[in-house]
Amino acid sequence: MRKFALKRAGTAPAARKATARPTGRPSNRSASPAASPKTKTTAKPAPAKPRKTGPRPGGPGQERLQKILAAAGIASRRACEEIILDGRVQVNGVTITELGTCANPKRDEITVDLIPIEKEAPVYILMNKPKGYVTTVKDDQGRPTVMALIRDVPGRLYPVGRLDFNSEGLLLMTNDGALAQVLMGPEHEIPKVYLVKVHRNPRPELLKEFQEGFLLSGRRLKPCHIEVAEKGDNPWLKVTLTEGKNQQIRRMFAAVGHPVSKLRRVQFGPLADPMLKPGAWRFLSPQEIAAIKSL
Repeated sequence: MRKFALKRAGTAPAARKATARPTGRPSNRSASPAASPKTKTTAKPAPAKPRKTGPRPGGPGQERLQKILAAAGIASRRACEEIILDGRVQVNGVTITELGTCANPKRDEITVDLIPIEKEAPVYILMNKPKGYVTTVKDDQGRPTVMALIRDVPGRLYPVGRLDFNSEGLLLMTNDGALAQVLMGPEHEIPKVYLVKVHRNPRPELLKEFQEGFLLSGRRLKPCHIEVAEKGDNPWLKVTLTEGKNQQIRRMFAAVGHPVSKLRRVQFGPLADPMLKPGAWRFLSPQEIAAIKSL
C-alpha cells in the first residue's frame, strides 16, 4: 500500500506541471489530451485543394483568357467562359477553371481539350466609320455594326474605342488585344482629335473652362484643347481629348447650352487620313503600325 502511495506522490507533481499555464501570455504549445482531461480535441481541417489557376493580370501583353480564346475563333466570349469553367482550358500545362485568369497569347502555350489554339496573324485596319453604325461586334437592338463594313479579312477583329451611333470618323480595328488594351487605357492619354459643329458660338471664357478641366456631372474632366476650325453662326470647333468618357463631347456642350449637331473624329493618336471616305477602310502601313505601337 505504501509503495502505491509513493508512486502516486512521485507522479502527481509532474501531472500538475503539465497542466500549468501562465496567465500573462499565450503559449505556443498545446497540452496533451492525456495530461488535461478538460482539453477539447478538434478534428484537423482537411487540407485545401490547390487552386487551378494561371497568370494574373498585370504583366505586359496579358489578356483575359476568354478574350484570347474568342480572338482565336474558338467560340463567342460568353461561350469561352463556359469552356474555362468546365476545365477544358490549359495554360502551360495547368488546367484553368477560374474566370479572370490572364495569359500572354504570344508567349504562353494555350490549349483547349489539350489541343493548341491557332494564333492569328495580327491585323490592323483604319476605318472611316459613317453615321448609322455602332462600334460593337454585336448589337442587342439589332442595329448595324461596323463589322458589317469589313469583308474577307482574316482574324476576329474588334474596334478599339468607340464612336456613338450618330458620330463618324476614324476607328482602329484589330485582333491585337495587347495593343488595344494599351490604346484604351486611360493612363496612356492617347490624343484623339474631333471636328465638332455646335449650335451658336460659345463664349471664349467657356472654351477656356473646357481647356482647364470642365466639371461634368460632379466629376472633373481632364483638360482638352479647343480651337475654332471654321467660323459661323454654328461654328466648327477642333477638339482634342486625351480621355474618352461616354459621349463626352456631346455631353460637355449640351451642358452649357451648345448642343452638338455633327461630330467627326479626324485623328486617332498618330493615325490620320483625310482621303479615306466614310464607310471605307484600309490596312495600316508598316510605318503606321510602328507608330501606334510606340505609344
